[in-house]
Amino acid sequence: MFRTKLWFCVPFTLGGVFEFIGYIGRIVGHSRPDSLPAYIVQSIFILVAPALFAASIYMTLGRLIRATHAQSHSVIRVTWLTKVFVCGDVLTFFIQGGGGGIMASHDPDKVKLGQNIILAGLFLQIILFGLFVLVSIIFHFRLRKQPTQASYAGDVQWQKMLWVLYAVSAIIMVRNIFRVVEYIGGQNGPLLKVEWPIYVFDALLMAATMAVWFAGYPTLIRPGKTLVNDTEAGTRLSETQKN
Repeated sequence: MFRTKLWFCVPFTLGGVFEFIGYIGRIVGHSRPDSLPAYIVQSIFILVAPALFAASIYMTLGRLIRATHAQSHSVIRVTWLTKVFVCGDVLTFFIQGGGGGIMASHDPDKVKLGQNIILAGLFLQIILFGLFVLVSIIFHFRLRKQPTQASYAGDVQWQKMLWVLYAVSAIIMVRNIFRVVEYIGGQNGPLLKVEWPIYVFDALLMAATMAVWFAGYPTLIRPGKTLVNDTEAGTRLSETQKN
């Protein structure tokens, strides 16, 4: 990431660090169930990590649209695209983090309030992801129907990159739906009485998200290749057609 200057991947990397710290807290909490710090760490860090993943995912679409010189195909003006989704993502981050902090009080009334706040953050995150996927699909359809010269250049494998975005978005959506069901069930719900659901529908899914992201996206784009000028792209297209 630092060698290739993919700074927009920083939030995603931080999300992975949050997951690691969160599950360390869970391990400590398993051997020390009365430890409040361990409970707070696992509750908040595991909960908000996907919001950090989402920030990098949102920024990627804007970069991809610029890389293909296909700004006219975007439903939302590109200058606003990243700002709208990332600002919404930051909001969900603080809502969920605040809800997790309130739940840590162990006061029955505050726990219920914290759960409701977290649910609001999760629902907002699901709505944002749904809108993001819709915007991505419309862009994908329009660019396939009316390709730009830059999309032919070959430096940016834009269709493959979009499929990476679809995959990680779908995985996080499934995880968020699981957490919604979990919090609706409450502290005494069936999903909180056993540990395996959180490992299958959270830990495993977030590990899959990181694997797909780092295997797929960063290898497909490099500094200096993200923006191909139209003259160069046109030349490459002409050469391809002659061959």
